[in-house]
Amino acid sequence: MLFLWYPPCSTCKKAKAFLDAAGASYEGRNIKEQNPTREELKVWTAASGLPLQRWFNTSGQLYRAMNLKEKLPSMTDEEKLDLLATDGMLVKRPVLVGDGFVLVGFREEQWKAVL
Repeated sequence: MLFLWYPPCSTCKKAKAFLDAAGASYEGRNIKEQNPTREELKVWTAASGLPLQRWFNTSGQLYRAMNLKEKLPSMTDEEKLDLLATDGMLVKRPVLVGDGFVLVGFREEQWKAVL
């Protein structure tokens, strides 16, 4: 599995502790230092079944600074993918990618179901 996270994030820390406690085997990737590529995001967003809007870190400083709450509704999905690929801090985290699933955000019950 691939675990994308931002180490200072408290939710990400909880998710990592959950994975470690469960003995899960995963590759960790700092989402700020190595943001997802457009190609990765295109595959993952489709596999997640979530609308692209849900992939944005709406509580992040960058999201607010860019006034994305106002801009996203008029953007195409292609423009949203391009934007998400520019900076990992725009992407909701953590992200867990495995065989046949992609989870965005940490909800313990969801994560238990795939481990």
